[in-house]
Amino acid sequence: MTDTLKTEPKPAGARAARVQQIVSPGGIAAWLVEDYTVPLVAVEFAFHGGAAQDPSAAPGVATLLAGLLDEGAGPYDSEAFHRVLEEHAIEIGFSAERDLLVGRMQTLARNKAKAFELLALAVAEARLDLEPLERVKSQIAAGLKREINDPDSVASRAFRRIAYAGHPYSAPVRGDLATIGSLSRTHVVDLRAANLARDNLKIAVVGAIDAQALGTYLDDVFGRLPENAALLPVPDVAFAGAGTQEIVDIDLPQSTIRFGRQGIARDDKDFIPATVVNHVLGGGVFSARLFREVREKRGLAYSVYSQLSAQDHAAMLFGGTSTKNERAAESLQVIQGEIRSLAEAGPSAEELDKAKKYLVGSYALRFDSSTKIAAHLVRLQAEGHGVDYLDARNGLIEAVTLEDAKRAAKRLFGDGSLLVAVAGRPVGL
Repeated sequence: MTDTLKTEPKPAGARAARVQQIVSPGGIAAWLVEDYTVPLVAVEFAFHGGAAQDPSAAPGVATLLAGLLDEGAGPYDSEAFHRVLEEHAIEIGFSAERDLLVGRMQTLARNKAKAFELLALAVAEARLDLEPLERVKSQIAAGLKREINDPDSVASRAFRRIAYAGHPYSAPVRGDLATIGSLSRTHVVDLRAANLARDNLKIAVVGAIDAQALGTYLDDVFGRLPENAALLPVPDVAFAGAGTQEIVDIDLPQSTIRFGRQGIARDDKDFIPATVVNHVLGGGVFSARLFREVREKRGLAYSVYSQLSAQDHAAMLFGGTSTKNERAAESLQVIQGEIRSLAEAGPSAEELDKAKKYLVGSYALRFDSSTKIAAHLVRLQAEGHGVDYLDARNGLIEAVTLEDAKRAAKRLFGDGSLLVAVAGRPVGL
């Protein structure tokens, strides 16, 4: 263990230059943006692992753990812990994702000593008492009951069950109503021990705090964690089910449609061109083809979108819409037509230009608050990017040529076959 704080030279560039890469005296690394314009400190951190580490017969453990970490720690039971958070205007929370267990803290700068003290307790000394455990399980179960007839949830679950059958990515992050009641404190304790460690930890801090003070706090919060996580191996998995269709009958006037196919991995040279091409298809703006063809021209749906999802062990293109049952077949036909069109001809030069300008211009929206900046900096670290990506990213987008986009479109959309999951009573499907 070293006894002094280490910082790396700041790279040139508008955004990267603001980020200090520090290593605490105890060896905890973090990205720091000092910002004294408002007297706040925002902390975001993530442990690799997440819901993909849930036991196969007990999905939802990571979500349950996340729900319990701020439900009492150290000398404070659940009620006392929340009371002291309120008294000092401190926000601490956790959430589980497929590949990450994420934590966050926000506080007034004048209360940062107390905030880091409480965060340290939550990270290292969460009590995981039985009363809040049963209460959080009940809350999750109530949510799962509501999802039974929620078409978005039903379609999404059916979609993932087929796309990643037998893989941890097929399991619902929030768990299953049939097994949530069987989750025990032992499940939670075991997952915490395996996931919360220093070698799978990424941290970003933004606000009114300097590197020296932060280094001390980082050691207080994370220094007692095990050096190495004990994560179960998660295999890479290819998207399955393209060309198939699953319909889950729900007596509703609308059908909710999920569609998708194999995507392009984050470290693939065509990931950035594919990002631009996806924006042309269904990036959620007025100029996107799906929005224009499905909503504007035909009035089939209020919302339609597509996204690229690049997780640690899988990549997929997916999208969705909701429409009247009797127009579900037409909606899907239009979506498939646009995908095939892009696969065959790629985007036009005008579409490419508009997509690049939007993606470059909108990037600034990820930096308009301390919490957003901290969250984005953690994502970049978790995805394996260096701090220089903050400045390189827009250049990579701008450098995508029409040839790049057409190549990526051909790879991304292939023969246009889709896995389709529908919740509702679609006519003609």
